[in-house]
Amino acid sequence: MARARQERAEITREAILDGAAIAFDRTGFHGTSLTDVVGHAGVTKGALYFHFSSKEALAQTLMDEQFQVSEGLPAIVEPGLQTAIDLTHRMACGLRSNVRIRAGIRLVIEFGSFTDPDPSPYNAWIDTCHGILVPAQERGDVLPSVDAYDAATMIVGAFTGIQLTSHVRTRREDLHARVVDLWNFLLPGIVPAERISRFDPAGSPECRSELGLSAPDSSAATAG
Repeated sequence: MARARQERAEITREAILDGAAIAFDRTGFHGTSLTDVVGHAGVTKGALYFHFSSKEALAQTLMDEQFQVSEGLPAIVEPGLQTAIDLTHRMACGLRSNVRIRAGIRLVIEFGSFTDPDPSPYNAWIDTCHGILVPAQERGDVLPSVDAYDAATMIVGAFTGIQLTSHVRTRREDLHARVVDLWNFLLPGIVPAERISRFDPAGSPECRSELGLSAPDSSAATAG
């Protein structure tokens, strides 16, 4: 009986997060009310308050969830530059297909653009990218003159701007193509010329297969 109650509570909590994600994705933090959330979630306000104390708590949970795309990194024996490329494509795929990731990113941008912004989500992403670039540089895949932390900061900032522009212009229909552009322009500046061909800006074959992406156009890619 206790287990059944626990399972029902978890189902309700997930429904609330799904409803909150739909609302935040559509109208942002300030444009969303708890009435909107329970309407999308199909639960009562009492159920919502049982799991979340406030709209801010809901938003924080969704912002924290965005980092799930990097959860597989510790399982990679030798993370490197292709790992970073694949991670940006995984994030792009999440933004196109997962409303909770979209809502989390929108909230991060909103909370980072107003009074007393919180830099911690951006810092966490930068730290993740930095942790990937350091072993790549140790193996000679990143030029020794490149500051790995500065490069990670640039990647996160560039991706943020690219996905925003893609959202406004095409509802992110062209996001993967724009991520390919990012790496095509970036790789020659940070990778030794003789090693560029080791990396695929369109994502590794394993990544493309997992995400259901088409094979890259060899005429448009720097590396193949």
